Amino acid sequence: MIAQLRAVLFRKPRTPMQALHGRTFIVTGCAANSIGYATAKALLEWGAEVTITRRSDSQRTVQALASEVPTAKDRLFARDLELADAISVKSFAAWYIAERKTLDVLINNAGIHLDLLSRWKEPNLTLDQHEIHWRTNYLGTSQLTHALLPLLEHSAASTGDARIVNVISMLHSRGKNSEFFTPSRPYNSWDAYGQSKLALLHFTKALQQHYGDTGLTAYCLHPGEVYTNIAARGLSGNPVIEGVRNFLWPIEKLVLMTAEEGAQTSLLCATAPNLVGGEYYRDCRLAEASAEAEDKTVRQALWKENQEWLASVS
Repeated sequence: MIAQLRAVLFRKPRTPMQALHGRTFIVTGCAANSIGYATAKALLEWGAEVTITRRSDSQRTVQALASEVPTAKDRLFARDLELADAISVKSFAAWYIAERKTLDVLINNAGIHLDLLSRWKEPNLTLDQHEIHWRTNYLGTSQLTHALLPLLEHSAASTGDARIVNVISMLHSRGKNSEFFTPSRPYNSWDAYGQSKLALLHFTKALQQHYGDTGLTAYCLHPGEVYTNIAARGLSGNPVIEGVRNFLWPIEKLVLMTAEEGAQTSLLCATAPNLVGGEYYRDCRLAEASAEAEDKTVRQALWKENQEWLASVS
């Protein structure tokens, strides 16, 4: 009933189906009821070979996808991946390079947005002493991308079309270039999330600058306001809020996009021909990003700092 009512009230853009037989994809962050899951499902339905990841129990996603797309059984692979753990990223990349050997498109969908109630007064640090959103969303994604660059470059040279797709957020507008190197704002988890996504936007543009002429293009996107489990995780621990959400879930589900709808811009950036590389997309079209993303000096400084960090964990 909710789906039918949504169809009447909201008409969301959709990416035209592509013939993807022989094309290889990685989609990170494919837990149930997620944008990543919906993205992987569509790619499998369109004939692609897809490797999915989640932080743990990735075989559960394989079983679910195989039941929904039975013809994809021999084209579907999975492995656990924790972006905040350099060893996990290296292990995944080594496994993929050895076992799968080719990669046309990397969709960096995985990410976290914690503490939606802004209860944290100090940064939540990972074991290697990085703020958790920065470590997971930006550093982990950059490490994975660089580890897989040889395969992507080979595909670009062979086919002229390899891609890196970074799922960011409209909340990148909460990030400030001035906060990358000399932070001065009081800690706020929403700002920290936005800072990590602004860094990914700079990363996308830097990738395009360094590799765009080779046939390897980079894109970033805002998927939309989507009804997934990310809010439940971010709001966990507050029984009042959880109770209100449980009561109002039919309205929330009506107003917010489905995971399938949220996957459409990812699918566009991953498959559609003749897209402009190094740009930000929203609602299946080019969109205007924060003016902060146009600062080339900051972009170069972030790239240099990132290369130094990557060398330290290699």
